[in-house]
Amino acid sequence: MDKHLRTDRIPTLYCPGCGLGIGLGAMLRALQKRIEEGLISQDSVVWVGGIGCSARLSFYVNYDSAHVLHGRAIPFAVGVKLANPELTVIVVGGDGDIAGIGGNHLLHAARRNIDIITVMFTNFVYAMTGGQVAPTTPLGVRTTTTPHGNPEPPLDVVRVVSSLNANYVARASITTPHYIEQYFYKALGMRGFRFIEVVSTCPEVYGRHIGLRDPVEMYNELKKRVVYKPRPTIEEAVINWEKGIVVGEYIIRDNPGFIDSLRGGVK
Repeated sequence: MDKHLRTDRIPTLYCPGCGLGIGLGAMLRALQKRIEEGLISQDSVVWVGGIGCSARLSFYVNYDSAHVLHGRAIPFAVGVKLANPELTVIVVGGDGDIAGIGGNHLLHAARRNIDIITVMFTNFVYAMTGGQVAPTTPLGVRTTTTPHGNPEPPLDVVRVVSSLNANYVARASITTPHYIEQYFYKALGMRGFRFIEVVSTCPEVYGRHIGLRDPVEMYNELKKRVVYKPRPTIEEAVINWEKGIVVGEYIIRDNPGFIDSLRGGVK
């Protein structure tokens, strides 16, 4: 894995028990397989991250990468893809960055079926900036900005993206790294907009508010709640800590991507 990592930047800034290393490892294994198959080359891959713990994954990969404004990773990635359509462009970020600050860009990238891959790590808060309530924070959960419990219903990002024109929508968990690898591997071989949500552990900023500050305990609690279904229904996409979190491939399509539409003209 050394050739995929900027080893001079390791150790990372991540807290003990953070799930981001598990997620990145799975993604890099999938990339290695595609490189070995000759589908892509390391020089043709670009990573883009906004602001936050998850977005900083782009700091540690030995690829061309960009660290941009909060919530602006997707439009920057769209510009990269339009400038050079032969590139494989990967966006990484957290739920606050991708679905909160950058939510509008997410909607329109999916609507236009832009040819990029977006991997959103969901830890239910704005972690790096202080643990504020996020669009995905479960109802009733205490955060630094909701000390009496979150009064707002959470945003189901998988359901939202699935309702648009994305070619691929899947969800995995850091407790199921084999599915992260499998889904990312598949996404690398597809066109159009591909979205993967990865439910991750954040014991330091999120877990302590729900009584799961111990990394092992939080991991095991998440693992108990993850339910795998090969092709779950959209109705099953709701994340419910008590009833379970369904992982699987929600949408698989092969509609023309945005680049194909530009090259072929509007029909």
